[in-house]
Amino acid sequence: MEIKKVAVLGAGDMGHGIAEVCAIAGYEVTMRDIKQEFVDRGMERIKQSLIKLQEKGRVENAEAILARIKPTLDLAEAVKDADLVIEAVPEVFEIKTQVFSECDKLAKPECIFASNTSTMKITDLAKATKREDKFLGLHFFNPPVLMQLVEVIKGENTSDETVAKAVEFVKKIGKVPVIVRKDVPGFIVNRVQAPAGALLMSILEKGIATPEEVDATIRRMGLPMGPFELMDFTGIDVFYHASKYYAKTISPDYEPPKILEDMVKARNLGKKTGKGFYDWSAGRPSIDSSKATDKINPFDFTIVEINEAVKLVEMGVADPEEIDLAVKLGLNRPFGPFEIAKSLGQEQILNRLNELANQFGKKIFEPAETIKAGKLMELAEKKEKKEEAKEEGFKTIKIEKLEGGITKLILNRPDRLNTISPELLEELDKAITQLWNDNETRVIVITGAGRAFSAGADLTTLITHPFDFLEHNRKGERIFRRLSEIPKPVIAAINGYALGGGLEIAMSCDIRLAKKSAIIGLPEVTLGLIPGWSGTQRMVKLVGISRAMQLALTGERITAEVAEKYGLINKVFDDDKFEEEVMKFAREIAERCAPISMALIKRLINKGGEVPMDVGLEWECTAAGICFATEDLREGISAFLRKEKPKFKGR
Repeated sequence: MEIKKVAVLGAGDMGHGIAEVCAIAGYEVTMRDIKQEFVDRGMERIKQSLIKLQEKGRVENAEAILARIKPTLDLAEAVKDADLVIEAVPEVFEIKTQVFSECDKLAKPECIFASNTSTMKITDLAKATKREDKFLGLHFFNPPVLMQLVEVIKGENTSDETVAKAVEFVKKIGKVPVIVRKDVPGFIVNRVQAPAGALLMSILEKGIATPEEVDATIRRMGLPMGPFELMDFTGIDVFYHASKYYAKTISPDYEPPKILEDMVKARNLGKKTGKGFYDWSAGRPSIDSSKATDKINPFDFTIVEINEAVKLVEMGVADPEEIDLAVKLGLNRPFGPFEIAKSLGQEQILNRLNELANQFGKKIFEPAETIKAGKLMELAEKKEKKEEAKEEGFKTIKIEKLEGGITKLILNRPDRLNTISPELLEELDKAITQLWNDNETRVIVITGAGRAFSAGADLTTLITHPFDFLEHNRKGERIFRRLSEIPKPVIAAINGYALGGGLEIAMSCDIRLAKKSAIIGLPEVTLGLIPGWSGTQRMVKLVGISRAMQLALTGERITAEVAEKYGLINKVFDDDKFEEEVMKFAREIAERCAPISMALIKRLINKGGEVPMDVGLEWECTAAGICFATEDLREGISAFLRKEKPKFKGR
């Protein structure tokens, strides 16, 4: 059975977002809720979202997409012709099972049922139906239109065929599926986070720090919200009910403290009721940044998450690479728990977990068996080897082989102005390695899809700790360094915005060609940041101290023509001739220049500014000697005497 029609039950935050995503992908969708006001509100939110997406060029026809969504109050009407039913009703077990029990009588026998629950065991929900083999979890993340991850949860009785169809569906709606192979409460992402929530409650219960002190400390690290403010924002009751469920199904250690229970009883649920840990009457709570404290260590939250991730591997829920992918996509983080574990090391994690377990008297903080056995690094390294063994496939870049030894490397996130996400950074690193070893590629042209080269770092990426941010910057710096060292000429074809990290990529290339309409700059200082991917160092070498100071200190954006005058751009072309001129430029290099000579010249010039003149001259003599022994030298001289174009072979 092919999935053609989808029924979404619930028009709230998640329901209307899931319906919108399915409609954008071309599916016919029925969205049902229990009150007309809920349905109307959901449809209006979808309409406003589609209008914004159309304005940004991410969808073509908002009206046509909206027309594919049919709102209704009638459950029978919603599910009777559906091939897939996705439940997104309140996170209350009794409500969910009642809805599924009714749907089971109304839907056709082959229809697949999916729950968007974020915590509850799929196996338990499936028992409300007579189709446990066609029942699974599809856990979307909020907001569904923007978040890429969907956890596909296999219940104990879910058939492999049902899982395969669900995975195919998730891919068709443009999302990334991660299969949760064992049905455990919280699945992957929320389960990894669960001990951090318990640690937060322990800190509150023991009076170690106040909510404002914790939030001020976390916000000092650059995060937009602290954990208590975020709890207020999403709803105290949501966290409370999830904790109660974990206490019942995983460990009593998750039992929420009395202070939280009292808040729920008093209906102090956070933003939606106007008061929680904070007063929301002014629209956003006022948090005093001077209250930041050293009474808590923000890194403890990361360590207990690593511990829980290891436990998930031990239980057979998912592999390390799948857990890292899910956490990065589901929480907008640059690194997954196993990637961070490699930076911290086995001993530090083991010791701190033992300290936390003793301090708070909670077994959930005790080290996982793998960590106790000293095999955490082994697990993390297996993940790396497994990832390296995978066939190369890129999602955020494209590689196009052209005639004459030219290869285009296209930054391919046009809907985000090709901003640099952690995924794009990783794929760029892999692409550099691939092209480094590709003997057919003589010249590399880097450009951007759509109307931008790259508008810089993806600022929606959530980085939870200063060490993570340091590593993120170091990683980018090292990758851009490798780009500058690749033994082939690299041309940056700047076809639009080249800002921040985008300009740093361009400056790591050997030659920069630009459209006349291109806009260039380093805006980091206006955000309270610095150019962290080699921008301060490369800029000064290209344009001198005075101009580098001007551009980096002011965040000024300049035109391509001004950048050419500064020496930052080599050549500027009219927009309508840009592609043609760039390819002509690349072809001339590929046809006229010897590969070994170009590789050595790049090395000599790049190192020339880093070593004394005598050392550079010595290297130059050595390189000249290497060239003298090549076949390409003989071909170059012979072709000159023949008055023909040389046919270099890179030998």
